[in-house]
Amino acid sequence: MMSTPAYDALTRDFQRLYNLGHLQSMASWDQAVNMPPGGNEARAAAMTEMAALLHRLRTDPALAAALERAGGESLDDTQRANLREMRRDWAEVNGLPEALVERGSMATSRCEHAWRKQRPANDWAGFLPNLKEVLSVAREEAQRLSERLGVAPYDALMDRFEPGMRSDVVSRVFGEVRTWLPGLIRDVIARQSTEEVLAPQGPFPVPAQRALCEQSMRLMQFNFEAGRLDVSTHPFSGGMPEDVRLTTRFSDHEFLTSLMGTLHETGHGRYEQNLPRHWLGQPMARARSMAIHESQSLSFEMQLGGHPGFAGLLAPLVQQAFGDQPAFSAQNLNRLITRVKPGLIRVDADEVTYPAHVILRYEIERALIEGQAEAEDIPALWDERMQELLGIDTRGNFKDGPMQDVHWPAGLFGYFPCYSLGAMYAAQWFAAIRRAHPDVDARIAQGDLGVVFDWLSQHIWSAGSRWTTDELALRASGETLNPAHFKAHLQTRYLGA
Repeated sequence: MMSTPAYDALTRDFQRLYNLGHLQSMASWDQAVNMPPGGNEARAAAMTEMAALLHRLRTDPALAAALERAGGESLDDTQRANLREMRRDWAEVNGLPEALVERGSMATSRCEHAWRKQRPANDWAGFLPNLKEVLSVAREEAQRLSERLGVAPYDALMDRFEPGMRSDVVSRVFGEVRTWLPGLIRDVIARQSTEEVLAPQGPFPVPAQRALCEQSMRLMQFNFEAGRLDVSTHPFSGGMPEDVRLTTRFSDHEFLTSLMGTLHETGHGRYEQNLPRHWLGQPMARARSMAIHESQSLSFEMQLGGHPGFAGLLAPLVQQAFGDQPAFSAQNLNRLITRVKPGLIRVDADEVTYPAHVILRYEIERALIEGQAEAEDIPALWDERMQELLGIDTRGNFKDGPMQDVHWPAGLFGYFPCYSLGAMYAAQWFAAIRRAHPDVDARIAQGDLGVVFDWLSQHIWSAGSRWTTDELALRASGETLNPAHFKAHLQTRYLGA
């Protein structure tokens, strides 16, 4: 075996970064789930200190020299893939000075913490100053990364979540969706108007909902020895592959929001739990991209969760949680889960109207980053697009409008496209699964979910970041991203086309 001292030193450096990132991730999870309000300023200062420390380690000039030397060593294909990801990490982080990283960490910590109280109060005026500071940081980050990477400012931010994706591709794909989505929504609503749907009779006690959510996670083979479920204002998946932290939220007047949200986060969690264990700590073991990550959550929530056969698996669990009633039949549950109705809230949206929520956010945040709109313009832009895309009047309703998501308070500009790109990938994966296993729908109805999980494990989970996104998709499904699968999925499920 050839000696690779520079590469070996890099693997040790990145293992250390991974270990420190573990602590950072847990502190962030605790801030959202358990931390008392009085702890926020101290936590923000601690998180800022950790962000600065990680930034100094990731920008150490010695890393640049080691990356250069490692490129000349005799590495195998897997090591070269890991080196590629190390270089990508280096290029991203070295585009930002430490002072900007510290400023961003403090701004997002303050904005997100305040948002948790301002949103329920519909307090846009109170939220706006903090958001303007977060946006100011994001714009400076975008400009610096743009200059370093040679791409447009918004693309530089999106590249952090979806490497290689560009806004001209997103705009083209979303532009095509805009042409057929409104008509599809109208056709589905018209078709579903003839169906009888029984409303579940509550209340639905939170302890029973929590038990139902945990049972559904077990059905999806989530490993509770390496993860847990908690409650937060905005459901999310956090932690690390060895210790996955999922959250949901409960309301005793209905249970589907918590159940479907849990299925969504469980998809994220299972991806993390099944990343290549022998490479953990190295960049190659990370999830490939956030669109691929969202393809896993949406494979669980939408592709499986909305499957008529899967409703037959959920029905006895729901009946066990809340008692037997006609609304809990498998057919009625499936109709409830797949009911299409334009609404205010993205995370509660059905899979047909969901793309409209993402397109709206993408168009607004791209304009914000590129200086074509200011934070003060967001409510008017939001109202205009909600009316155009979904026919909903949102004027004055900030808490269920531009304040509803954690992404902008957290500075996650560039993330939103990943949701709908992920839905497109999920449809593409299931098309590939059906080609490989023509009986998959019958097997799902019989409770054999292993056929799906095994395919995902073999083609997506175990690959980590071994391949670029396009190569991963090509190897898994025979083609790069093809949005036609998503349209076909919606037409088949909702119109029987």
